[in-house]
Amino acid sequence: MNSKIEQIIDEIQDYIDSCKYATLSNTKIVVSKDEIDELLRELRMKTPEEIKRYQKIISNRDAIIEDAKVKAEAMLKEAAVQTNELVSEHEIMQQAYAQANEIVQQATEKAQMILDSATNDANAIRGGAIQYTDEMLGSLHNIVSHAIDSASAKYDNLIYELKRACEIIDTNKASLDPSYLEEESLSEEEDAVSEKNVQE
Repeated sequence: MNSKIEQIIDEIQDYIDSCKYATLSNTKIVVSKDEIDELLRELRMKTPEEIKRYQKIISNRDAIIEDAKVKAEAMLKEAAVQTNELVSEHEIMQQAYAQANEIVQQATEKAQMILDSATNDANAIRGGAIQYTDEMLGSLHNIVSHAIDSASAKYDNLIYELKRACEIIDTNKASLDPSYLEEESLSEEEDAVSEKNVQE
């Protein structure tokens, strides 16, 4: 296909080289409008359909990238759901990790296939899709990390509140029976001595 275009271009060049210079000029030439029009018409007819399709794809490049992003996002959400369902015991966590990696890899490969088939100039589009996928994985990591931190903070807060409740109960009991604090202190000392003996 390119050879036909090059052949017509060569014919145009040969025709221009064969034209005579205009009177009193070394740069301007006299050409036949009909011959030039005929050569240009033939050149347009020989333009490959693949080039026209490529130009159309490039003009729709934003839509292609957006479609790839939507599909990659859906695949990553599916990976996140399946990962959350598999997090329990050590063996199941290992299985979840392997399956999540496989799903993410499939999502990346499918996104790559969509981008590769969309245009011959896939490097730019693939770069955008991979960057977006990486950002989505980063967001997923942040969500899981935040969930871990939140659960830990709630657990620590629960222990703190329970200790405070115990202290309030002891204070209330002591206000009713002052000897309770002495008994409680004595009981704690006995527990400490008993624990020390056990350790020895």
